[in-house]
Amino acid sequence: MVPMVDLKKQFHEIRDDILKVLTEVLESTQYILGPKVSELERRIAEYHAVSQAVGVASGTDALHLSLNALGIGKGDEVITTPFTFFATAEAILYTGATPVFVDIEPDTFNIDVRQIESKITKGTKAILPVHLFGLTTDMEEILKIAKKHNLKVIEDCAQSFGAGLNGKKAGSFGDAGCFSFYPSKNLGGYGDGGIIALHDTAVADEIRKLRNHGSKGSYIHERIGFNSRLDEIQAGILLIKLNHIDEYNRKRRQHAAIYNELLSDTVRCPVEKKGTYHVFQQYTIRSPKRDEIQKRLKENGISSVIYYPVPLHLQGALKFLNYKEGDFPVAEKAAREVLSLPIYPELEESVIIKIAEIIKDVV
Repeated sequence: MVPMVDLKKQFHEIRDDILKVLTEVLESTQYILGPKVSELERRIAEYHAVSQAVGVASGTDALHLSLNALGIGKGDEVITTPFTFFATAEAILYTGATPVFVDIEPDTFNIDVRQIESKITKGTKAILPVHLFGLTTDMEEILKIAKKHNLKVIEDCAQSFGAGLNGKKAGSFGDAGCFSFYPSKNLGGYGDGGIIALHDTAVADEIRKLRNHGSKGSYIHERIGFNSRLDEIQAGILLIKLNHIDEYNRKRRQHAAIYNELLSDTVRCPVEKKGTYHVFQQYTIRSPKRDEIQKRLKENGISSVIYYPVPLHLQGALKFLNYKEGDFPVAEKAAREVLSLPIYPELEESVIIKIAEIIKDVV
């Protein structure tokens, strides 16, 4: 069976380093917010050319705590995309704010920046763009809109570690860049975890309090917070993988280029707009024959996943937002056509060729 991502193969390549760092942490007996977490925060801030990074327990918490620290709350509106993982809207709702959806671009799957201003009201307090599948959205235009309307910008970078636009890293444009370390991510741990990249020290300090029950320490609590602390074992593992992330992303891009060459005349392949640096957390094609392609791949022992079969505005859990089918036709059409294929640094070219041959045969 060809998996979507082969974490075992990756582990065996860095096994000695992983076991060494695990031993260090276990010997230290410091498992929560220890020196490995501090080092990871420092190195990720440096990598993104920001002043601060704050480790938290998950990518969802990264979004939630960022919104909270930036003052987003009950009665506020946050503009985002309906074509993303559920956590994007969930984090907004956790604060008491309301997600307001804007349709996507058909080629990038990212929010259609041209439609954002039409959704801004006096209740709008922030824009939350998602760099979906590893491709940075048009942050320069989003920042212009945000400045014009005095809005906060929180980037959902869960799928885009190392992605960029015009030489700047995804996560370094807005008020907060929120990353997930879920195991299948480009930079993934061996459990849950997340981190927030920030420019503002005061906001970073607020998030540090929020992640630790509203406390700076010494059992003094300045506000009601949460339990969202990145553990030392995950930080140690992530520090090892961080040494390899640029090479991992380079190999993903190489594999995507092979897919593009083989499939561009058969299905709609991912695009990389001028100035962007795509890191291909997912390699996602589009085809009206999506279901038939997926069925044939499965028959040949090849994994594939539909990200995402139901846009957020049509999810049962969000019925109370009163959206209906037809409200975001581009996202809805994408949901009927998208299929993500195996892509990971250790993927062999012969497997890509086999996958392409199967798809061509179907189409």
